[in-house]
Amino acid sequence: MAELKDYLSPNKPTWCPGCGNFGIWNALKNALVNRNIKPHEILIVSGIGCGSKLPDYTRANGLMTLHGRPLPAATGAYLANHDLKIILTHGDGDGFSMGGNHFIHAIRRNIDVVDIYQDNKVYGLTKGQYSPTSEKGFVSKTSQRGSIEESVKPISLALGQGATFVSRGFAGDIDHLVWLIEQALDHRGYSLVDVFQPCVSFNKVNTYQFYQQRIYKLQDEEDYDITNRELAFKKSLEWGDRIPIGIFYKEEGKPTYADELVPLKEKPLVKQELGALISESLKSEFM
Repeated sequence: MAELKDYLSPNKPTWCPGCGNFGIWNALKNALVNRNIKPHEILIVSGIGCGSKLPDYTRANGLMTLHGRPLPAATGAYLANHDLKIILTHGDGDGFSMGGNHFIHAIRRNIDVVDIYQDNKVYGLTKGQYSPTSEKGFVSKTSQRGSIEESVKPISLALGQGATFVSRGFAGDIDHLVWLIEQALDHRGYSLVDVFQPCVSFNKVNTYQFYQQRIYKLQDEEDYDITNRELAFKKSLEWGDRIPIGIFYKEEGKPTYADELVPLKEKPLVKQELGALISESLKSEFM
């Protein structure tokens, strides 16, 4: 059986005291243990940013990539060995700005990964510039009069692109976030877990108190249907006095990218003979 101590790394987190990343980090480890997934059975892929340091603080296979590029690397790892559970942890700047195009294509391909976004609505690592998910009017070092840009809406974007598992959590509610990540781990296909992650140092608007006063859980709504994409999209646009978290949408049975690739139908690349994958000319050049 997997235990929390299995994921214990000798590297100590350097996040600011109170950072929402601590909640995400602990929720992920608890979800993995609850699903009896061991460190050697996963690969955590990240980019650049405060939250992207998570693989360094977790005893498991880890890959830290370029800014905005974790999804291409995760896709390659998934195609090479889809026996591994591929998990991504990166921020809103990494994922929705530099990596925004990869976000869209990972969804439409339905790659079988759990994609966790540490959404603090600010660039924390570079000391407080506004990010793609910052609200219009957000005041920062680079927007003294308030940002004039509309914010990216990850849930709406994922739904519009056809994601098969779309969810949102809150780093201040770890029990609920553990449950969400468990559901994402169980799902076969692309799984989005967008997490409200308060940045206590550089975002004084979207604080723990801000979310605690506004969020409600979709699964507490008796008439909410997670198979209704139209309803999910309507809920994804709610912002203000009431902000929903939970599973917005879930679709079972859609083929994954690996299911559609003929060379991978029987087994992943890592289990195939090298000779069957490359031409004779390539063999002579590189072997």
